[in-house]
Amino acid sequence: MTAGTRRNLRNGLLFTAPWIVGISVFIVYPIGASFYYSLCDYSVLSPPVFIGLGNYADLLGDRVFFIVLRNTLLYTAAFVVLGQIVALLLAILLNMRSRAVSFYRTLLYAPSLVPQIGAAVIWMWMFNTEYGPINTGFEAVVGWLPAAIRPDPPMWFNSQDSAMEALLFMSLWSLGNVMVIYLAGLQDIPASLYEAAEIDGAGVLARTFNITLPMLSPVMLFNGIMGIIAGLNTFAMPKMVVSTNRYRLGDSISFYVMELQHQAFNNLRMGYASAMAWILFVIVLGLTLLVIRLSMRYVYYEAK
Repeated sequence: MTAGTRRNLRNGLLFTAPWIVGISVFIVYPIGASFYYSLCDYSVLSPPVFIGLGNYADLLGDRVFFIVLRNTLLYTAAFVVLGQIVALLLAILLNMRSRAVSFYRTLLYAPSLVPQIGAAVIWMWMFNTEYGPINTGFEAVVGWLPAAIRPDPPMWFNSQDSAMEALLFMSLWSLGNVMVIYLAGLQDIPASLYEAAEIDGAGVLARTFNITLPMLSPVMLFNGIMGIIAGLNTFAMPKMVVSTNRYRLGDSISFYVMELQHQAFNNLRMGYASAMAWILFVIVLGLTLLVIRLSMRYVYYEAK
C-alpha cells in the first residue's frame, strides 16, 4: 500500500468515523445485546442470567402470545389488501386532470401528517356510540325505517366483535404516503402506451389491466412490503384504544408489539421481550422474502 493510498484510507475513515460510531452504538450494539438478552433471564434490575432457549420455550407455551400473533397477522393481511386498494384508487383519481387537483391532493395527504395518537383520539370520538358523528349519521339514514326492521347501530369499540373492523377503518386514515407513491408511479407511465392502446381500440379496463397495473407492479411490490412491516409493527392506535376500553375489548385488538412493550416495561421481562422481538424479526424477514419470491413472476421492470 502506497503512502497516498494510506492517506486516503485514513482521511476516509476520519470522515466516516461519526457514522461508524453512531451505527455501532445505536444499531449494531442494541441488536447484539437484544439477541443476548433473549437467551437470558433479565429483569433490568438484576444482571442477566443465561438460560439458553428458555424464553423461546416459554413463548411457545404462552396462550397470550398466540392470541396477539393471530390478531396481528389477521390485521396485517386486511390492512395490506384494503390499504393498497384504497391508496391506488385515490391515486388514480388524483392523477386525472382538474383545476382543483392540487387542493384534493393536499386534502387527502394531510391526514397522514397527523400523529397517530391524535388521530386515535379523533376517531374514538367519531366512533362513540352515543354522540359520535358516525353513529349519529347512521341513525339519521335508517331512522325512517320501521322499528321492527331497523338495524342497530354498530357498537365499534364497545364490542369485541366490531373492534377490529373499526381499527382497520382508522388505519385507512394515514394512507397519504402510500397514495403519493402510487401517484408518482402513475405519472411515470409513458403516455404513449395509453395512446397506442386507444388507437388499437382498448377500453378503460383493458388499459388498466394491461398497462397501468403491470407498469405499477414494482411500486405495488414496494408498498406491499412496507405495508406488511407497518402492519406487523402496529402499536400506537390500538394501544390508545385498548388503554381506554380494556374491560370491554379484552384481547380482541391486542397486538404483538403491544404485548412486547407490556412484557418489557410493565412486567420487566426484558429477556422475554427480546425473544419476542427476534421472533417478530424472523416473521417480517420471512414474509418479505416470500413476497419477493412470489413477485418474480408478476412484477414487470421496464428496460432502460
